[in-house]
Amino acid sequence: MNDPPPPGAMDDRPLHPSDKNLLAAVRFERPDWIPMIYHVNASCWAHFPQEALVELMADHPFLFPDFEPPVLPYEPEPGPNARAGKPFTDPWGCVWETSIDGIVGTVTGHPLEDWAAFATYTPPDPEKGEGMGEYLPQPDDTGKTHRRLKTGGLRHGHTFQQLCDLRGYVNLMYDMADGEPRLLDLIEMVASFNLRIVEKALEEGAEWMFYPEDLGMQSGPMISPAHFAAYIQPVYKRLMEPARRAGAVVHCHCDGDIKSLAPLLLECPLDVLNIQDLVNGIDWIAGNLKGKTAIDLDIDRTEVTVHGTPALIDELVRKEVAALSSPEGGLTMIYGLYPGTSLENARAVADAMERYAGFHRD
Repeated sequence: MNDPPPPGAMDDRPLHPSDKNLLAAVRFERPDWIPMIYHVNASCWAHFPQEALVELMADHPFLFPDFEPPVLPYEPEPGPNARAGKPFTDPWGCVWETSIDGIVGTVTGHPLEDWAAFATYTPPDPEKGEGMGEYLPQPDDTGKTHRRLKTGGLRHGHTFQQLCDLRGYVNLMYDMADGEPRLLDLIEMVASFNLRIVEKALEEGAEWMFYPEDLGMQSGPMISPAHFAAYIQPVYKRLMEPARRAGAVVHCHCDGDIKSLAPLLLECPLDVLNIQDLVNGIDWIAGNLKGKTAIDLDIDRTEVTVHGTPALIDELVRKEVAALSSPEGGLTMIYGLYPGTSLENARAVADAMERYAGFHRD
């Protein structure tokens, strides 16, 4: 493809201060504060008192600077694969089911569970959509003083998980162990589709590219390092290299315990690695990743923030900031609120994120 024009070349407005600070953080250029994202999952609106959620967000303007309270009662429209009791067949032919509105489901129907179906299988067309939500240019903001960072990227579960969804996890593991020759053709089909999505985003001038999928379990990765190196890492490099050439920030998201995969991920042309805190260990992350890549730390949402006290939550966030940040940058943090966490603890996380965002200020 032709190289896109430099990001923002046709827009001489200054970058929004929060986006400018974000770039400084991931490029180790001394950000003014540690970027923090607090995400309220759509399912929360049916599990918490809505007035309390609105109050939580309104009380934390640093985390929710553009917050406009919705009209209550508020019923967010879940994605097609996050509707309870309504199985959804995506354009790849994978059947999704969930039991909680707003929580992305799991694939229960695998269109290529039997290799016999591969001969007549047709993947979705990347020119018509992404296969799980079309890549769309961001809304026009030309009337505003500052421009926003243009983002793009792939759907969650773009490569390894897409192969699992098509074949089924167990089948895919046997395919890799047995050296199934048709697997290479399937990987090429998925990779070619994804590459076109990447190209489209870059053609639209994306300055920040997301490559999200889950690779880890609570103990160890879902794929062996040897199989990751043989089958998945080459695709990651192929998909990330165009973004690197275009000067876009490459953000890679990987849930779960990925300690044994980290060296292979660091060989990819990524700039930011989103990694979960406690399942990998704060000390391990500090000793093995700090300074080698920017860290987008996913704050615990199953242990301390669910079962701990506000004091323990504050201690956790402070420990993470102290261990993984520096005045030069290299750290961003994100927290996802889901049902099961008390409102008291949800507020404690928000308080701590706001409190320690300025950890390195004079």
